[in-house]
Amino acid sequence: MHDCKRVVWEFLLLLNALSLSNGDVSYSIPEEMKRGSMIGNIAKDIGLDLGRLSARRARVDSEDNGVQYCSVNLNTGELLVQERIDREGLCAKKTSCILKQELVLENPLELHRLLSDESAYKGARYPLDEANDGDIGENSVQGYTLQENKHFVLDVKTKSNGRKYSELVLDKELDREDNNEISLVLTAFDGGSPQRSGTVVIHVTVLDANDNAPVFSQTVYKASLPENSPPDTLVITVTATDADEGVNGEITYEFDHPSDENKIFTLNPSNGEIRVEKPIDYEKESSYEIQISAKDGLGLATYATLFIDIVDLNDNAPVIFLKSLNNQVPENVPPVSTEQLDRELVSDYNITITATDEGSPPLSSSKTVHLTVADINDNPPVFEEQSYSAHVTENNKPGSTLCSVAARDPDWRQNGTVVYSLLPAEVNGAPVSSYVSVNGDTGLIHAVRAFDYEQFRSFKIHVMARDNGSPPLSSNVTVNVFISDVNDNSPQILYPSPEGNSFMTELVPKAAHAGSLVSKVIAVDADSGQNAWLSYHIVKSTDAGLFTIGLHSGEIKTQRDISESDSMKQNLIVAVKDNGQPPLSATCSMFLLISDNLAEVPELKDISYDERDSKLTSYLIIALVSVSTFFLTFIIIVLGVRFCRRRKPRLLFDGAVAIPSGYLPPNYADVDGTGTLRSTYNYDGYMTTGSRTSDFKFVSSYNDNTLPADQTLRKSPTDFSDVFGDCDHSPEGHFKEDSSMDLYHKLINVTQDSRESPQNFLFRAIELKERLFLASKESGSDDQYSPEVIQRKFLRSVSTGLISDHIKFQLKLYLDDPAVTDEILIDKLNEAASVESERLSKQRKNAISRAPKINELQTEAQAGQPESKLFLNEGTGPDRSC
Repeated sequence: MHDCKRVVWEFLLLLNALSLSNGDVSYSIPEEMKRGSMIGNIAKDIGLDLGRLSARRARVDSEDNGVQYCSVNLNTGELLVQERIDREGLCAKKTSCILKQELVLENPLELHRLLSDESAYKGARYPLDEANDGDIGENSVQGYTLQENKHFVLDVKTKSNGRKYSELVLDKELDREDNNEISLVLTAFDGGSPQRSGTVVIHVTVLDANDNAPVFSQTVYKASLPENSPPDTLVITVTATDADEGVNGEITYEFDHPSDENKIFTLNPSNGEIRVEKPIDYEKESSYEIQISAKDGLGLATYATLFIDIVDLNDNAPVIFLKSLNNQVPENVPPVSTEQLDRELVSDYNITITATDEGSPPLSSSKTVHLTVADINDNPPVFEEQSYSAHVTENNKPGSTLCSVAARDPDWRQNGTVVYSLLPAEVNGAPVSSYVSVNGDTGLIHAVRAFDYEQFRSFKIHVMARDNGSPPLSSNVTVNVFISDVNDNSPQILYPSPEGNSFMTELVPKAAHAGSLVSKVIAVDADSGQNAWLSYHIVKSTDAGLFTIGLHSGEIKTQRDISESDSMKQNLIVAVKDNGQPPLSATCSMFLLISDNLAEVPELKDISYDERDSKLTSYLIIALVSVSTFFLTFIIIVLGVRFCRRRKPRLLFDGAVAIPSGYLPPNYADVDGTGTLRSTYNYDGYMTTGSRTSDFKFVSSYNDNTLPADQTLRKSPTDFSDVFGDCDHSPEGHFKEDSSMDLYHKLINVTQDSRESPQNFLFRAIELKERLFLASKESGSDDQYSPEVIQRKFLRSVSTGLISDHIKFQLKLYLDDPAVTDEILIDKLNEAASVESERLSKQRKNAISRAPKINELQTEAQAGQPESKLFLNEGTGPDRSC
């Protein structure tokens, strides 16, 4: 290196447009220029716009030793000194010192070129641009000529305006492997004098077709290997070439028909290197024969044989340059690695590329590449739970929050943004959106209106979670909304009716003993659970010690024997209270008239307890009752001697309480366990002011012993013997309050009587269950049964107690469900009983049609049967008629 002077040396810049075209630009510069000094403006020198210089990512690469001496300012196009340039270090004592630098442009230059497929057929045409001539007429372009070549001829044509243009016509098929580029000289000449012409060089690039299979450098390879070679020892490298290019020329090596021998060696599919995989033992195997195949990108293959002889006994590392790298890879790219990418599992990779030479021993170097996996929308939102439950009390405020749902989407950004919405559906006949709404961003579910437990107790909604990907993905979840009851309904008294101008009066015989059933207050509550558990209390009475009422049954009984001093007219005010918090209640008045017999009952137009009533009226009533009692007693004695041997008069009033069906709404029924009839008869008892007797109308049940709707029934007292038992016993025992254990045994042993309808049987079972609920709640811990146990025993008793197998079969689904409600069970039993009744009716009709004579006799017998009414007579006797 010279210390005192700087020698100007030549700088040669090679332009490279990524295998498209190249050219040389030369600069002469002195050595030892400062870093950042400008060598020249490369953009101007090659005629490239500054914007395109940046867009095409221009950069300078060193062609020789890899040191980058120059760089390009993409904003100005200037070529700058980047590293110290020492002429003596580069060229020693050479007279001419040339430093070659390569300018790389990633996008192709705009050149006059023509692309043609190698597989193009003969006669293919390629239009060419017209030549421009500023002259006109004969002095303009008159024709074209093409320099003679092997593959193309020129076809000159004339447009309608007289202008000439030309087309290249393929005259001989191309072979890229023979000649991948063809240079053609096109000449355009005018008709002037002297004649002038212009030429242009057309570069025809022949595009490759996969018409060549790989070819091994030799068909048989031989190698020798010491038996103690360690794993990864290079055995041999097989090579194959493919005259094609690109994918068509990419060769993959693999073992053909892998065997146990192949497992000892590994074959690099990219470079054909065969290496030791497992230990080699000469004593076990002295030689190996392996078949190897080489395939190009489209599947053309060739084969070679490798013979490996095992012998009884074998500093600059490679440098890796990454010239073009895109560090973001979509996760759905076709797999060219070992497996499909998944950003949700691994979002980025550090890939180590290792280059190994073939030296002995081989040396290698590595370079790590960081790749980021770009997200695609390949995951739908997933709810945190399979289903959700929301519990809300009725009469809630509109807009209150029921619950929230949450879904997670592992995708990124908008692909993972979740939006919630309600799926269209109906609840109780109305759109689900009129009941609830969901916040699309947070998943909070709000009530749109106040709910009423008495209308429906639960409903289902379906919420959809959708992401914002393209296309969007979604998933659904079910939300069960359960409505809890609050005590918002007061008890409703069905009997006696609290409405109307007339009032109901019950007759009580003077002979009634303590514990005799006088009447019953029937009430219902639209609420459920403990809010519907009713208790009955006498809050006011004419004689405080004469009557008592069952706390849970509502049965009014005499507390002591009736004496002559007791007032004939008794007024009871009964309060019915539920078990809610706070409790709600309702009251009613009960009018009782004490008399020796029915005949002495006065005509009741206005029962009042005003102390200012006329004494004369009282005397007249007493006289009338006495006369009526005497007459009625005489009639009863005559009838008793004639028809009965022994029967106590108290049977008329012990337990046989007529509840007018007019006070029972269609959705309720009297389910008192002491019922007086064996079938579910609804009967009307009319006893108003001005009437002295009660007429009972019976409506047919589902039993086989039902009555037609237009008939009435006469029933003698002996028909009640099954209900009251032996009349010689005191009636007090019949109304004894049962313990929870007694009720439990009654419930598990309850069965349907052969003359009892399935509905009445179910009502008895429900009443036993409710009584057991209350008794168990009020009893001590040793005598308690949980509601779940009671419900299961109740359903099992109904299942085993029903007589009809057809009805059992239709109710099986509901009897196996502990969550079934009494209302649903009653509705389903009514449907099943209706179906069973129709089935039995058809059977009877078929039997009658097969026996017409019997049918006629039955019809005549029914036609001659007199209308009858229910009489509860004193005395006994076997006489019964219908």
